[in-house]
Amino acid sequence: MKHIYKITGMTCNGCRTNVENTLNNIKGVLKATVNLDEGKAEIEMKIHISTEALQQEFLKAGLHYTITDFDETTANEKTEKPIIIKPIKEGNGVFYCPMHCEGDKTYSKAGDCPVCGMDLIEQPKASQTIQYTCPMHPEIIRDEPGSCPICGMDLVPMEADESAESKTYNTLLKKMKLSLIFAVPVFIISMSLHLPSNPLENIMPQQNWDWLQFILTLPIVFYTCWMFYVRAWKSIITWNLNMFTLVGIGTAAAFLFSIVALVFPNVFPEEFKNHSGNVDLYFEATAVILTLVLLGQLLEARAHSKTSGAIKELLKLAPSEATLVVAGKDKIVSIHSIKKDDLLRVKPGGKIPVDGVIVEGSSSIDESMISGEPIPVDKTVDDKVSSGTINGTKSFVMKAVRVGSETLLSQIIQMVSDASRSRAPIQKLADTISKYFVPIVVGVSILTFIIWANFGPEKNALVYAFVNAVAVLIIACPCALGLATPMSVMVGVGKGAQNGILIKNAEALETMNKVNVLITDKTGTLTEGKPSVEKVFALDGNSEILLQQIASLNQYSEHPLAQAVVNYAEATKTTLTKVNDFEAISGMGVIGTVGSNKIALGNTKLMQQIKASIPNDLETKILAEQKLGKTVSYIAVDKKALGYVSITDAIKPTSVAAIKALMDAGIEVIMLTGDNQNTAKAVADEFHLSSFRASFLPEDKLTFIKKLQAEGKIVAMAGDGINDAPALAQSNVGIAMGTGTDVAIESAAITLVKGDLKGIVKAKNLSHAVMKNIKQNLFFSFVYNVLGVPIAAGLLFPIFGILLSPIIAALAMSFSSVSVIANSLRLRSVSLEK
Repeated sequence: MKHIYKITGMTCNGCRTNVENTLNNIKGVLKATVNLDEGKAEIEMKIHISTEALQQEFLKAGLHYTITDFDETTANEKTEKPIIIKPIKEGNGVFYCPMHCEGDKTYSKAGDCPVCGMDLIEQPKASQTIQYTCPMHPEIIRDEPGSCPICGMDLVPMEADESAESKTYNTLLKKMKLSLIFAVPVFIISMSLHLPSNPLENIMPQQNWDWLQFILTLPIVFYTCWMFYVRAWKSIITWNLNMFTLVGIGTAAAFLFSIVALVFPNVFPEEFKNHSGNVDLYFEATAVILTLVLLGQLLEARAHSKTSGAIKELLKLAPSEATLVVAGKDKIVSIHSIKKDDLLRVKPGGKIPVDGVIVEGSSSIDESMISGEPIPVDKTVDDKVSSGTINGTKSFVMKAVRVGSETLLSQIIQMVSDASRSRAPIQKLADTISKYFVPIVVGVSILTFIIWANFGPEKNALVYAFVNAVAVLIIACPCALGLATPMSVMVGVGKGAQNGILIKNAEALETMNKVNVLITDKTGTLTEGKPSVEKVFALDGNSEILLQQIASLNQYSEHPLAQAVVNYAEATKTTLTKVNDFEAISGMGVIGTVGSNKIALGNTKLMQQIKASIPNDLETKILAEQKLGKTVSYIAVDKKALGYVSITDAIKPTSVAAIKALMDAGIEVIMLTGDNQNTAKAVADEFHLSSFRASFLPEDKLTFIKKLQAEGKIVAMAGDGINDAPALAQSNVGIAMGTGTDVAIESAAITLVKGDLKGIVKAKNLSHAVMKNIKQNLFFSFVYNVLGVPIAAGLLFPIFGILLSPIIAALAMSFSSVSVIANSLRLRSVSLEK
């Protein structure tokens, strides 16, 4: 039986995952799926389970969500959703957890993640807003350049405020310097005890030095590193156990033990006392361990800023001002004041402020920052230009078409940001381990104490037990596991964006590495997608009338082939007339009434649908054209085929090499096209494709992909048109050409900005590099913890007599997370041109 329930209280994907996992673990539940957007859960169960029982299971799991019966009468009402701030659109002041503990949830202020305790990271601004002020009168602040109303001086740009990321790093740096000032003397005092003749005792008694250690440790515990104890306490009361739980317990135990030993040494048994009869103190362990953990946090803060470097580089592309042309005069304005249809002048070497079209002049544009291609592209009147690209040596005037968040650059930044914060399926493994990691480590620490206390050296067994138990707590690092996947994903997504590959989510990045079949469309994907009419043929020789009729019909269609016919008519100065009853039939063609005649233009299927008669000699001529690789459309007038239009579409220069590279990599490439068999075969032969399908409608492509998936194939689909959208959505990885339609791009998981199949080769190489990097990170994290914890527990002592100092354990733990981030940063130098 299946029931639908309403879930209230969910705010993010982390909440959804918690609810779904809890429901699936209930006895009697076969399958439960939770929809965050609609706030409902669909539960399939063997026997009926009451709502009260389900609510009780939530409470047992520590979840404070409410589950109620789903009310059909209010099903269509818009439920009130918590506001989740979209980082890129809102700008600075939005923070997220680097481990994405609560999915894509963001926070409105700086602080610690409530789950893992790590410092939240600030999302960069989508655009750099520059304000201007007067050097003489700083109270004068304007959004645009100009002159001071008081003294007349030119206003100058104000310096941008320090980002929260920089503030966090600088705060940690100050605390690190302060910690070193206090920790180094504590360490020296402690180490001097191990010298044959302690030189410090010549200055003052050892007991005074012990008190000095205590005093020097206080600023570290209660100021510079107090945040670690706050995080540890939060983790315990919320039961979100993490790295800071272990650090807090371990160092607090050492610190409190040392205070008691300093003030009340006689309460300890003889086993705790050294050869001098004193109890060993661990102030240096507390001070140095906390300082090393702080060092790790400092290095992580620096490394985190580099992982989001791609987004920051993209943000730098966005200009802050533009030259507005008003009544023939130039005026410098803020980019935020530009409106659609404004005329803007772009000077030599200047950045193009918004997306638009050139209306006057020409130039060569450097689009490498968006497409990844280093060669400048020549642009002239009516050509499109994109925000953030750089003008060459000529000046031109452009009309603004897309402004603000609608520009290609803004959409790229938004997509990169969203994908960087998405979770790859491989992360589930690390999440599962992390959930049980801390309790297991605490258990191992307690077990270590018990074993050493009972089976350690006869003298000082309890000391060995205490030191090794603390070392176990300190060395374990769940953060290295948690960071293994998101750091690689963030750097990889940024690397893709810099090479013209926009990845919608981490799942697509992971799945792309497993793809073994590539389905590709023909027009606009393998070919340029810029078809041109070669000729219009009429059986009666009157091709001018047929051209006027089909061009008039096609003026209402958005298909590239239709536009080619209209362009041809304009070039031949053919007058277009009014059309009635226009209808576009997907995958077939167009029909309508021109004058008193019913005109149909399309393929064989359209002719069959309208039951048009086709003369044999016309069929013969069309067949000959198709064998040359031309796309040929029948022209029928009042259900009689009277001629045809022959259209050519040049193959992209890079497509042949890209297809060969993919096939060499073991990927089966299949072309699906709505074109006829003869034209399709001619194109397939040029690409040496062993498999292709012709005369395919959108639903045929969809069915074909489902069939391949049922055979266990991992399918990627590359397309650019509205008719490709269903197949792009069905495929395991949809790849849209950036030169295609918005519908296709919206349906795809990966978008190639340049619309070049070479981008698929790069995407495949990027996916492979990222997955390899993630596996390296996970392997290092697993091996580090699997080896580190037993060594800290004293496993090597019976054989080699080696024990791990808690200080060395802290050093290893601090650098484990940093090493994972450093390995992820290697992706920035990976070549995608293999």
